[in-house]
Amino acid sequence: MNQYTSFLQTVPPFNLLPAEKLEAISNAVQEIEYNKDTLIYKQEVTAMKGVDIIAEGAYESFFYDSQQNKRLVELHDKGYCYGGVSVLLNRRQSLRTVIALKGTKVYFLPRKEFKQLCQEYESFNNYFTAEFGKRMMNEEFAHFFKRTPVFDENFTASAEIYSRRIESIETRDIVSCPAATPVFEAARTMALHKVSCIFITNEAGGIIGFATDITLRDRVIAEQGDTAQPIANVMDNPIVTISSEAYVYEAILMMFRTKTRYLVVERNGVPVGFLSRNKLLSEQAQSPLVFIQSVKLARSEDELKRKWEQVPQMVQQLLTRGVNAAIANQVITTISDTIALKVIESVIETMGPPPARFVFMVLGSEGRKEQTLKTDQDNAIIYEDKANEHREEVRAYFLDFATQVSEKLNYIGFVFCTGGFMAKNPKWTHSLSHWKRNYESWMQESVPETVIKFSTFFDCRYLYGDETIMEELKAFLHQELQKPQEKLFFFLAKNALQYKPPLTFFKNIRTFTKGSQEVFDIKKAMTPIVDLVRVYALKHHIFEVNTGERLKALKEKGVFTETEYQELMQSYYLLMGMRLKKQARQLILDKTEPDNYYPLNALTRIEQLSLREIFRTIENFQTGIKVRFTSELFA
Repeated sequence: MNQYTSFLQTVPPFNLLPAEKLEAISNAVQEIEYNKDTLIYKQEVTAMKGVDIIAEGAYESFFYDSQQNKRLVELHDKGYCYGGVSVLLNRRQSLRTVIALKGTKVYFLPRKEFKQLCQEYESFNNYFTAEFGKRMMNEEFAHFFKRTPVFDENFTASAEIYSRRIESIETRDIVSCPAATPVFEAARTMALHKVSCIFITNEAGGIIGFATDITLRDRVIAEQGDTAQPIANVMDNPIVTISSEAYVYEAILMMFRTKTRYLVVERNGVPVGFLSRNKLLSEQAQSPLVFIQSVKLARSEDELKRKWEQVPQMVQQLLTRGVNAAIANQVITTISDTIALKVIESVIETMGPPPARFVFMVLGSEGRKEQTLKTDQDNAIIYEDKANEHREEVRAYFLDFATQVSEKLNYIGFVFCTGGFMAKNPKWTHSLSHWKRNYESWMQESVPETVIKFSTFFDCRYLYGDETIMEELKAFLHQELQKPQEKLFFFLAKNALQYKPPLTFFKNIRTFTKGSQEVFDIKKAMTPIVDLVRVYALKHHIFEVNTGERLKALKEKGVFTETEYQELMQSYYLLMGMRLKKQARQLILDKTEPDNYYPLNALTRIEQLSLREIFRTIENFQTGIKVRFTSELFA
């Protein structure tokens, strides 16, 4: 037995091969030595003539980004085999750039002999394909692997919004005055400091509101108000704050959602400055999020309809340029929310003020802020309890209101929910006390049908109205969850196990025939992640609505480890990205209604490998939830 055979017997996956085979191929092995800092391979440029097995020393591998910075740097030492994935799955081009470190010696196996081993030994071949499948679940790795060699400079500028943090933007100093300050003195302070916004503080120095030039114009001058009255009488609130570590896109989305024109920037909980909407948008003139402002300025349902029809193009551009699917979801949701708010406000303007305080809430994927381009309406209304003599009057108003809102949304492009989960359905427009009874009965009855309703309405989110009503309902739900709810969690877990990842016994992707194609349902493939995360969120009284936010909260509580968190996050948003891209293509290129059926022949071999890894991950988590909540390991 020669030195090459002895060494290869200790190196995965060569240790899977018979000794006689190793002996045979050892004759083809070449010994190569490299000096320190030798550039051996360049990503997407160097043609791989075979694979390297490190015998001494080490390799440093990485991606170069557009600024020639090293990204995803890895060190590979003795026993590591480099080049297998490149030869098999990347058109024989090196996936990454590789530099030799000091004293590096490798055993080189030519491509012909390597591919022959892959053809003869399935386990040997699977070692490399499985390694690549796992790598593609890493968001950053996938981004650099899939990117185009040349970046468009305009895109680079506009895409900064998704990686740039608030702390990189110069904020304005906070100019403030006490709440008791007369209006005219506050105005003088604004003039002295040449600012259009002054913040109002309480006795403890905390910021409680703000006043702008517009505030003074509309609430004092136009009303011929007393300029000696306290500024607190006319100030705007509430104050919206954001951490300096937050991303720019989060700040812009927050401004649109809260309708505020100013954000107070905090560092470690202490205000350090403020940003205006104009400041943020002027710095991001190329950003797709500027589109949201144009939606806010739309004046008719026809214009809103045209705006919604432009969203697929925007989403496709975002995803093609490597933007995370979670961000694409947020953009879709913010645009959708903006349209819904304009519709709601227009209906109230037509009908007159509501006869009671109320909340218009959204449910399901819209409630979770995970809308796709195939979206329908999921909403409901909660209104405050009124005396008996006004009960029918109040109910009649809100049912009429809900019907008008729903009709307008359907015209714009948010189709009616086939399951009837809409406020226009009398079942889902009720008083707060009625809603409390709904949740209570669903939890107590806990059969599969009521558990589905409970799951849908747990994924609820405030959109318009008096948010305190929503907070009271959540407080009630939190209280009810303190009670033993074994039956509820049993059926919730059963529901999370209803959809199995589409894998065959041999771990290939399971398909069914639709028309002339073999397809799988990508929505159903994602559903188990949403369901199982919801179960854990409920169990641990986590009221975040978004699947990603729930996962983060569960990790922080120690329910999921960092590894489990990353596996689920990456799996979920890789599937979401594929789903959004597919739907965008249908709308833009095929001019057809989007669906959730993904043709197997549209997947590259790499995508199939990634999906198989994801589906195996989901299977493992489903086994965990089966044991935890149903005690049926073998059921």
